[in-house]
Amino acid sequence: MKKALVLAGSRGIGKAIANSLETLDLEVIATSSKQLDTSNIKQVKEYIKEHKATDILVLNTGGPPAKNFFEISEEEWDKYYHQLFLSFCLILQGITIRPGGYVFMVSSFNLKEPDPNLILSNAYRIASVSVLKSFSKLMASQHVSCINIAPGPVKTDRLYSLVEDMDATEKGLPMGRAGKPEEIGDFVKSIVANDIKYINGVTINFDGGLSNYVL
Repeated sequence: MKKALVLAGSRGIGKAIANSLETLDLEVIATSSKQLDTSNIKQVKEYIKEHKATDILVLNTGGPPAKNFFEISEEEWDKYYHQLFLSFCLILQGITIRPGGYVFMVSSFNLKEPDPNLILSNAYRIASVSVLKSFSKLMASQHVSCINIAPGPVKTDRLYSLVEDMDATEKGLPMGRAGKPEEIGDFVKSIVANDIKYINGVTINFDGGLSNYVL
């Protein structure tokens, strides 16, 4: 049986992806942030030793708090460097993706339109996506497809922590609602279930048309 590893898979988008993949003929191992804190490199290395190979890897983690640039401490720069960047690099280096597999990264639609209050997230997520782009070229000959999923407003605990009035926020969105985590889960499932491979090294926005950029 093929295996899927889902980081931060106990709630929100990670849980939705894990739940959707579980409907396929897969062994799905969803790790909570308590089981694997990606800011803790010791835990990350232990995780790599435990899971040496997989068919599907979902790189997902919680986001940093919204903060003014001048309020970010050196400790916070260091913590989220580990959580959002270094841990993912070590996992990509240390866990073998079997031929014909997939790597999905969950990042943010703010990659192209940075929110000045989410600098920690913007800085390290775009660095991780850059690594994934290079990784996709290295793995293409093995028919491993790498896809970055960039969610916009999706109804998770993370969104509730960033907005003061959910109803007002939703009314201001192009579709009049925030996205559902299940929509992302079903997207991942459809890619895997239909063995779609030629979507590789790309970023897929899940923002309901909120972003303004063309490319």
